[in-house]
Amino acid sequence: MLVSVASRLQHTQEYYFSQKLREIDGMNKAGAQVINLGIGSPDMPPHPRVVAALTQAAEQPNTHAYQNYKGVPVLRHAIAGWYERWYDVALNPETEVLPLLGSKEGIIHISMTFLEAGDEVLIPNPGYPAYRAAAHLSGATPIDYDLTAENNWLPDLDLLAQRDLSRVKLMWVNYPHMPTGTPPDAAFFARLVAFATEHNILLVHDNPYSFILNQTAPQSLLAVPGAREVVLELNSLSKSHNMAGWRVGMLVGRADLLQEVLRFKSNLDSGMFLPVQLAAVEALQLDETWYAELNAHYAARRELVFELLDTVGCTFARNQVGLFVWAAIPPGYADGYALSDELLHAAKVFITPGGIFGSNGNGFIRVSLCQTTQVLAAALGRINDSRN
Repeated sequence: MLVSVASRLQHTQEYYFSQKLREIDGMNKAGAQVINLGIGSPDMPPHPRVVAALTQAAEQPNTHAYQNYKGVPVLRHAIAGWYERWYDVALNPETEVLPLLGSKEGIIHISMTFLEAGDEVLIPNPGYPAYRAAAHLSGATPIDYDLTAENNWLPDLDLLAQRDLSRVKLMWVNYPHMPTGTPPDAAFFARLVAFATEHNILLVHDNPYSFILNQTAPQSLLAVPGAREVVLELNSLSKSHNMAGWRVGMLVGRADLLQEVLRFKSNLDSGMFLPVQLAAVEALQLDETWYAELNAHYAARRELVFELLDTVGCTFARNQVGLFVWAAIPPGYADGYALSDELLHAAKVFITPGGIFGSNGNGFIRVSLCQTTQVLAAALGRINDSRN
């Protein structure tokens, strides 16, 4: 029997890392022992109190049932308290907070809730590939907006305003930016809100990196005056609390918009495992000591990545934030894919080519900080050996 694939998948390819990990797995089975500096999956554990909270709750006989689609009240209150404490944003935990099974799922929830055929959605280039995939799945048309080093990886809003925006319903933004590591800028955030207000565009701010190596206080786009009318914000405990596999995210913002997202979400999942929710509450109570210790590890790792990139001949900004370092490739390479493949096959070190994030990333590579200093030192040694 031949079963045809739905047309909604015609523009959606298998995720690059899914394909590349198969290649790396094959190399490892042949004895290569590749060092993977590609994916930003935190390698350190959550705080012991968080693990203990999960264990204690899971041992109870009454914590294993289906849960409310909105999450338990104690988690929504913990998220609201976290936002007020760290971002200076007051949220109503009953109506302006929606826990998610990871913020990546929220990208699909939002797209399927608000977008359809005939709509356009503004996508950063370079940017997280899931934004484009979600647009295609919803039937909407993705429209790139350029981010370039010359403009400090910020969109040129004046140039963008010159195009026809009448069909644009939604715009994805992400600062601290992945993959370029560009930190948030309060003045730019204010201009962004004014732009969305003027053109009647829903801004969705994907904000999972605000605690990682950021030299200023964590920032939320919702803190900008007037943002409540035009902004939804996604956040996550994956990076800030080493809980990537736990799948704890959140969507915050206008109550009526969250209610619409809930209509879609409630038909897709059956709630988050209660012990995970209670452990997330514990994570959200952690103080500045947790973030300081986390960033001390990442700062030490970043210095080794800087050394590695210097060895390869790349150029980069040293004030980047987040879990990665973004770097321009040296002359002599066609693109980041060429450099990435050379390092993979000559040194058995995998580094992400920037082109997977959009055409404006073709001349770049991205290195993850989610390996120990020992592993990063070993990667540096392999690269040095391969070039001698």
